[in-house]
Amino acid sequence: MLASPAPAAQCGGDFRAFLAGVKAEAVAAGLSAQAADATLANARIDKTVLSRDRAQGVFKQTFLEFSKRSVNSYRLKHGAANMTKYASVFARAEANYGVPAAVITAFWALETDFGAVQGDFNTVNALATLAHDCRRPHLFRPQLIAAIHMVQNGDLDPARTTGAWAGEIGQVQMLPEDIIRYGVDGDGDAHVDLKASAPDAILTAARFIQSLGWRRGEPWLQEVSVPADFPWAESGLATTRPVGEWARLGVTARAGSLPPGALAASLILPQGRKGPKFLAYPNFAVYLKWNQSFVYTTSAAYLATRLAGAAPYDAGSPEPGLADAEMRLLQQKLQARGHDVGKIDGILGSGTRAAVRAEQLRLGLPADGWPTAALLGRL
Repeated sequence: MLASPAPAAQCGGDFRAFLAGVKAEAVAAGLSAQAADATLANARIDKTVLSRDRAQGVFKQTFLEFSKRSVNSYRLKHGAANMTKYASVFARAEANYGVPAAVITAFWALETDFGAVQGDFNTVNALATLAHDCRRPHLFRPQLIAAIHMVQNGDLDPARTTGAWAGEIGQVQMLPEDIIRYGVDGDGDAHVDLKASAPDAILTAARFIQSLGWRRGEPWLQEVSVPADFPWAESGLATTRPVGEWARLGVTARAGSLPPGALAASLILPQGRKGPKFLAYPNFAVYLKWNQSFVYTTSAAYLATRLAGAAPYDAGSPEPGLADAEMRLLQQKLQARGHDVGKIDGILGSGTRAAVRAEQLRLGLPADGWPTAALLGRL
């Protein structure tokens, strides 16, 4: 851990002067001038990083589209093989941090396909570029200083370490501050190497997931069946009930049984009442802290259930969703009616889902939070 929090972020201006300020801040935090010089001496602005940052693609795939592509035979096969290969490491991870192998493996799969696709951007250049840029310096300047800390520890080579364009490193794609804070030497070589060491990546991911609030011994997501006359307005992450109450409303496990009745859960319908249905338990919130996209989050949690032995979901036959222009029009109409949908961006986020559910209730439609052409027409 660094000795003190970073002061108010500074950005822009002459790049070498900016780097000199970063060095001074790092030294003031207790890091060595030699490590700062080794990290920053050859740093440069990477214009490709800036273009990636400016042109981040918005997440507009449906759950069925994304999950069918991401929860594929390659990841299921190699995930199972890796869980066997590193069984003793996963056992340590669960014993020490309470996180099951399937949960860690799902993130490992989705982030880098088990280390195969880690990114080829120079990590120091990426972080220096984004810290110098004035869009999000409050996030990236501390990460650049944490990279100096990693260099001092011998865990980052400024010239050769590469990763994602936004500075994430290794098989589970973590930022330097999180590596410093949660890094675990899993293979006993006195270093934390998330790029080359699967044991380091597995145990570090477990410790990080634990830090996000993972509850030992509890489920995270379970596919369920729901009666046709269910009160659909009760669905959504905003509504939480004990499992026993969901059971009294007719919710049943599609396979196996529901957990003890006192455990809290929310009924989520990624594509409405005619698509897959899941109970999301308190551990599901950890997925949302890892990635705020509801579709990515639900797919990651579903992949973990598959790796843990669950059957494929029942895709059902959801009503067709809205095209991008239609989603934007819907958001404009919802906003005009006083709903907070956030940015008009065509993304079905939590605010838009809540507004859709409210308007479905008002119009006497099944309030499952899934926007359809019929709803758009009624508005």
